[in-house]
Amino acid sequence: MLISANLGVCGSCLRERAEEALPIALRVHARRRSDFGLPPFPPKSKSGVACRLCVNECMIPEGERGYCGLVENRDGRLVRLRGTFSKGLLEWYYDPLPTNCVAAWVCPGCTGAGFPRYAYKPNAEYGYFNLAVFYAACSYDCLFCQNWTFREHARSLKPVMSAWELADKCNERVSCICYFGGDPAVQMAHSIKTSELAIRKAEKWKGLMRICWETNGTMSWPLLKRAALLAYRTGGCIKFDLKAWSETLNIALCGATNRRTLDNFSRLKVFIRKSPDPPFLVASTLLVPGYIDAEEVRSIAGFIADVDPEIPYSLLAFHPHYVMDDLPTTGRRLALECAAAAKEEGLVNVNIGNVHLLADY
Repeated sequence: MLISANLGVCGSCLRERAEEALPIALRVHARRRSDFGLPPFPPKSKSGVACRLCVNECMIPEGERGYCGLVENRDGRLVRLRGTFSKGLLEWYYDPLPTNCVAAWVCPGCTGAGFPRYAYKPNAEYGYFNLAVFYAACSYDCLFCQNWTFREHARSLKPVMSAWELADKCNERVSCICYFGGDPAVQMAHSIKTSELAIRKAEKWKGLMRICWETNGTMSWPLLKRAALLAYRTGGCIKFDLKAWSETLNIALCGATNRRTLDNFSRLKVFIRKSPDPPFLVASTLLVPGYIDAEEVRSIAGFIADVDPEIPYSLLAFHPHYVMDDLPTTGRRLALECAAAAKEEGLVNVNIGNVHLLADY
């Protein structure tokens, strides 16, 4: 059995002895978040002001910030420090297509899916770019986060860019935008506005502008629905990172419940095209050794199959990062067992990603 000494509790105990095991994990979250000046837990002050943008539904006391670090209670009203139309906390770059994103194996920009309506070429769009937008804040606190340094930006609230400035980075060689992070869930207003502006720009030169979100899925349903409409209309996709099936395990590894994520994923069924080319909804799970095993994946896959068995599902090899940097990379045997379990649950599009990271055990 593999156990992260830095976490201090095993996967089995988190599932079977949650009352004893979960507080151990939560103390690790609190300790590490304090290093970045972030609240240890989502504030739940009875006298606080409610923020409803994500699953945490913080009740923020006077003079303090929400879990993401982007919302503050000033004189009894919420002030959104970042994530508004005019102030997105982010970094961006041009990513040449085909990219290595989670949905690369099924997306128009990398495979030609949906050509010619949604892709410039019947295969990979060489010569075109994805505008990659990294939002530097999150509604989760994943202890295995590969981009964990974003927490420094959440503390400094820099760099900042408006939706108009970001949309201006789109040109005739940019065929898609992908929002990731951190997570776009806590800056959805900024990403939605940017998308609307970018789509209008592309319409002027009669070009494509696919819009995609890669997310933990914890945003409010009204915001997700607006994003889904933009992705659906443009041939983009919503990529859900389903971290775990067990709620206790999700809280232990990521600091928050996964109930909103699963509910949002199910609700997106109404957007799935009758013809899944290109696929609108994509799912992925990181195979964290000792914690996310074949049975956990089996439960996730069964849930996905109930929504639609044709939803592409990618199982991603883990690389040690952040708090859980004392674990090995994912073993090849585990990856194959998880893929088999997902297929046994009825999924027809299962992929193993980051194959180069798989270890021989």
